[in-house]
Amino acid sequence: MIIRNYNRRTFFKPAAIAALFLLISLFFISACGKNSLKRAASTRLAMGTTVTVIFLYEPGTDNKKIMNDVFEEIKRLSGIMSHYDENSEVSRLNRDGFLENADPQLVEVIEHALEYNKLTKGAFDITILPVIELFRDRFSENEVPRESEIKETLEFVGSDKIGLKGNSIRLGEKGMHITLDGLAKGYIVDMASKVLPEHGIKNYLINAGGDMKTEGLREDGKPWKVAIQDPADKNNHLDVIELTGSSVATSGDYENYFDAERIFHHIADPKTGFSPVLNSSASIIAPTAMEADALATSLMVMAPDYGISFINSLPGREALIITRDGKLIRSSGWKSISP
Repeated sequence: MIIRNYNRRTFFKPAAIAALFLLISLFFISACGKNSLKRAASTRLAMGTTVTVIFLYEPGTDNKKIMNDVFEEIKRLSGIMSHYDENSEVSRLNRDGFLENADPQLVEVIEHALEYNKLTKGAFDITILPVIELFRDRFSENEVPRESEIKETLEFVGSDKIGLKGNSIRLGEKGMHITLDGLAKGYIVDMASKVLPEHGIKNYLINAGGDMKTEGLREDGKPWKVAIQDPADKNNHLDVIELTGSSVATSGDYENYFDAERIFHHIADPKTGFSPVLNSSASIIAPTAMEADALATSLMVMAPDYGISFINSLPGREALIITRDGKLIRSSGWKSISP
């Protein structure tokens, strides 16, 4: 049995087990002599993965302070929303079943999660954590979860059991746990990106283990280039796209799996309790990193053709699905710049 501890969906694990590679590779070039803007770049461990921040700034700007401000915002929000941090608000909610006077941004993220649950007809569900915990526990004992155990655990799954009233959050049944792994990292990238315009930064890219937010252009005046990883070979990419003023996120079954065949991995269908096995990865382009994050997770659960049809129904959103048998399925507006 194989258990991997590094992946983009368990992004709130301690930095000591951070992701060993990014699901989306970043391509950029050095500064051009014709451009007076300078380039700042920093890669640090945060949210249990590697986070890269790149921005262009005017000479004389305190770029180090700006960079530190971005990472401080990431650290602050991670401390609220990580279910791996026993002192976080999410951990307190999971432990006690309720949370009074919750941070407004946590409430906001959960509100969005409930919206995505409805939008995807249940494919996205933050209450799926008990099922993933069952997988982890059984495989740590070199056992395979029994169908009866999975069925019993599904009794604790259901976003309709979450109660929100003002800044109070309640879980409807004892034993329910939530995970924000499917959208909070994207949300944190979005919030961290707002720090940059406050300092006059107009051109930037933030890449948190594959959850990526872009604005403006590179040093050469061209859009940012992003390569989509081959699920079968981390050293190869199957597609390249250009981004400016939008976000991309990828979810895949190769990120964290519990058995060699990847029958059980870190994504589970909230309706069946089993991991989906039709898709190897799903990449989403959307206006925000949070939305790209949530929709990528959702498409992993959906059948490929249905998932693409679903994305085609959402204006301004695009998708690339790579199936288990290696087929690439693109939404109608997905634009590749290389095969």
